[in-house]
Amino acid sequence: AHISSAYLPEVRASLRRLLRALNCTFALLFATSLHAGDQPQWGQRDTRNMVSRERNLPATFDPKTGANVKWVVPIGTESYSTPVVANGRIYIGTNNGQPRDPKHKGDRGVLMCFEEKTGKFLWQMVAPKREDDQYYDWPNTGMSSPVTVEGNRVYHVDNRGEVVCLDPKALANGNDGPYRDEARHMTVREKDPLELGKLDADILWLCDLVKTVGIWSHDGAHSSILVHDRYLYVNSGTGVDNTHRKIRTPDAPSLVVIDKNTGQLVARDQEGIAPNIFHCTWSSPSFATVKGQPLIFFAGGNGILYAFEPFKPARNGTDSQAALKKVWQYDPDPNGPKEQVHRFTSNRRESPSNVYGMPVVVDGRIYLACGGDLFWGKNEAWLKCIDAATGKEVWSYPLEKHVLSTPAVKDGLIYISDCGRMFHCVDAKTGTRIWTQDVRGDVWASPMVSDGKVYLGTRSGEFWVFAEGREKRVLNHVEFGDPISGTATMANGVVYVATMRNLFAFQAAKR
Repeated sequence: AHISSAYLPEVRASLRRLLRALNCTFALLFATSLHAGDQPQWGQRDTRNMVSRERNLPATFDPKTGANVKWVVPIGTESYSTPVVANGRIYIGTNNGQPRDPKHKGDRGVLMCFEEKTGKFLWQMVAPKREDDQYYDWPNTGMSSPVTVEGNRVYHVDNRGEVVCLDPKALANGNDGPYRDEARHMTVREKDPLELGKLDADILWLCDLVKTVGIWSHDGAHSSILVHDRYLYVNSGTGVDNTHRKIRTPDAPSLVVIDKNTGQLVARDQEGIAPNIFHCTWSSPSFATVKGQPLIFFAGGNGILYAFEPFKPARNGTDSQAALKKVWQYDPDPNGPKEQVHRFTSNRRESPSNVYGMPVVVDGRIYLACGGDLFWGKNEAWLKCIDAATGKEVWSYPLEKHVLSTPAVKDGLIYISDCGRMFHCVDAKTGTRIWTQDVRGDVWASPMVSDGKVYLGTRSGEFWVFAEGREKRVLNHVEFGDPISGTATMANGVVYVATMRNLFAFQAAKR
């Protein structure tokens, strides 16, 4: 219809108001669907920083007295994973030490899914241990990898070195496919396939890294998947064989890229990392845009930190396992052995270094904890600060002994724990020590900062809560009586702590 020019300014103003209203409505709907307080992966998205924006979290709780305990559920008997919370569900890896379904007998890898509100058990993905060799998939360790959730997809690396995409509703809404061989997948190979039931997972697609790229999985998978654009960036978990002195597959990649919609492997590193992997590939990748350039950061099992350009498919679509393009690399231990590295296995004085935790990217700097392997290498360990644009070292801070943790960086301070039973607060700008605390146990978990507090569990079964800041203040110290290997998770006002046998939910009492 014709509109007089005299009315055009009023019409345009009305349209602008309508568009603003629609944008606000869509934004609200989008935020609601994502559950703003969720923790859908290990650490912050992309940067991997161990910091949460949750508020009103309890500083004190006690599993023995029940103080601030919302609920507690049994999981397995050995649990090394970190809980992940998304869309009303909690995911945690464990073993089959406390079976939820009698048809699954014996040693298995298990990924459990619980209802966030009540702790009600919903479903599980169960996978037999790898048959080839116990060093592929160490007995009773179960599934150690934390999941990554994006929308209505759960991405996970199971104990068999398989990257799987799961339906968060499992089989409750049918077997969606295209993968439909779940019954065979959850059954020991020489047995007849088990019958699928309501408690079993729905695998949407599966990518077996052993078959597709020839990795030699060692001690079970331990990978936290990074999602960027339409791709998954995955630590392959390749490592030494059962002698701990040889790499059986020297051509295997350490970092692979998979199409998140199809499960197709599309790219891999071509840096020749495998021959110098001292033990295994432990560290998972992170991402940041640095001076306008998007970069994937990844620490290989050879102890080297790499910066790669994100994968871009060829225009003609003919790429098959394309090579990731390296931008720079950084060696945090230039004096460590670089050739025939397995001569130094079990040497606590001299050995190569490796990285267990993830590189954390904050304000153009990378913070990386590294050092001698906990099981086979030297005791020496450090916290390093690296310029994310150039890969040049800014400063180095000595740690007590070995380190498995990922740093937490907040307000100019870095919190990091080590296996010398020491917790450190370090100045992020200068790398100088602010304070330390003996936490009376080795730490495999990472510290998590949230709501003005720093949460940390230890392998001795003790849990510590510190106040954030330059002044050392212990807010809570409690004994769980069971080792803690995973990082505490904060989501929707609740603190989740997984011990070897139980998953706890702690929430501040309402006043």
